[in-house]
Amino acid sequence: MAIDERPPSLGASASRGAAVTLGAQLVRVLVQLAGIVVLARLLTPADYGVLAMVLAIIGVGEVFRDFGLSAAAVQAREVTHAQRTNLFWINTGIGALLAVAVCAASGPIAAFYGDPRLQPVAIALSATFLLNGLATQFRADLNRRMRFMRLSSAEIAGQIAGLVVGVWLALGGAGYGALVAQQLVVAAATLVALVAVTGWWPGLPSRGVPMRGFLRFGGNLVASQLVAYASRNVDSVVIGATVGASALGLYNRAFQLMLMPLNQVNAPSTRVALPVLSRLQDSPARYAEFIGLGQAFMLNLVGAILAFGCAQAGPLIDLALGAQWEPAVPIFRILAVAGFFQAAGYATYWVFLSKGLTGAHLAYTLATRPVMIGLIVLGSFWGVLGVAAVFAIATAVLWPIALWWAGRVSDAPVGMLWRNGVRAFAVHATAGAASFAATAWLPDAAWALRLAVGALAFAGALGVAALALRPFRDDVRRMVAIRRYFRAGGAQPDPGEAG
Repeated sequence: MAIDERPPSLGASASRGAAVTLGAQLVRVLVQLAGIVVLARLLTPADYGVLAMVLAIIGVGEVFRDFGLSAAAVQAREVTHAQRTNLFWINTGIGALLAVAVCAASGPIAAFYGDPRLQPVAIALSATFLLNGLATQFRADLNRRMRFMRLSSAEIAGQIAGLVVGVWLALGGAGYGALVAQQLVVAAATLVALVAVTGWWPGLPSRGVPMRGFLRFGGNLVASQLVAYASRNVDSVVIGATVGASALGLYNRAFQLMLMPLNQVNAPSTRVALPVLSRLQDSPARYAEFIGLGQAFMLNLVGAILAFGCAQAGPLIDLALGAQWEPAVPIFRILAVAGFFQAAGYATYWVFLSKGLTGAHLAYTLATRPVMIGLIVLGSFWGVLGVAAVFAIATAVLWPIALWWAGRVSDAPVGMLWRNGVRAFAVHATAGAASFAATAWLPDAAWALRLAVGALAFAGALGVAALALRPFRDDVRRMVAIRRYFRAGGAQPDPGEAG
């Protein structure tokens, strides 16, 4: 028996999903900001560096743990209860094996960095693999059925529980142990909440159930994700091994500040876009309309946040983290550029996954990511700033290559995606430059005045761009009218698809 294969109204489901996920992300932003502001004042850069050194290596296990099966379950046209059960046990088994492997590797990890503190940290964090393995298909089931309110509520509950425990332990002087405990509590609390709200429970594994399609999809995806993970985390490994925990802590906080707007927009956008685009893949016109709207919304929102953050990085980091984190300002400014092009690449990622082109995505990843890894290692000769600069340049160059690759293997509207990205970058980079110039003459200590003047200059520049550039003005209008678009049936499948 199939599980909720086609919602009666894809447009209505997408509309509610977009509203719920964006609302939930606002709550998540507030929780994360509270954690950043409080914990950065209770802990040191070295504390964050200890956690980052371990996560940079063992985090690869999260890619194995999922094995691409959550995306496979969401993208598939039909999933039976037996298939869902088998997927659950596969993810759980992989999580258990990874937990054992990380425990065994904890000693070599500590030896690699020359820091004995890392061994107990790695052993403690190994439990997250089993917890997340258990949670994978509960999360995928809610995502597939577009139960975004339940999914978001469970994830937010886990984050709040982790933050409370982390702050409590940090106040007690636990140091990096507070960050480790926060990771464990988030994973455990999220699992409990997901089980409570999903309304589905796996049975025993079954033989004779067709699983090859899921495993083929997941195998190609996990292979590409492994290479991509290496390219995204080699910077942390290189900095931790050559410069030390304190420098890595600064880089890690700058990187996490850059990632925060990306994660708050990209993750929910992908959560809504993947099931919708998967159902629209046989309707090219509607597919192009939906992905164009989603990309424009995401890039203009992320671009505005990162451009303003880059322009006003000094007062923002001082306000959020405190004076001890001032050396992270130039690192963040460079990484903000990388953040925009990472966001630009997400629409291409949607194309590969929604059309089931994980083999093509693997080929693209194998052709490009090893070069990126080599360049980042080369950049390490110029220290932390050299690593950040090379990472930003490589990310920017990979975006048009990914578009070209997707255009070769699909009918996706890559020309439109290119124009949207270039326009968003030009507009928000100009607005960021205006904000920076408007506050360059103000004293550093007047952070409130700098932020107020910078925000006015930034908004003014965007207003001028909207008046002068019709395509950008059209983007703004579509973003404002996004709910009406869905209600009018913009994301509806063709009549023949609804059967």
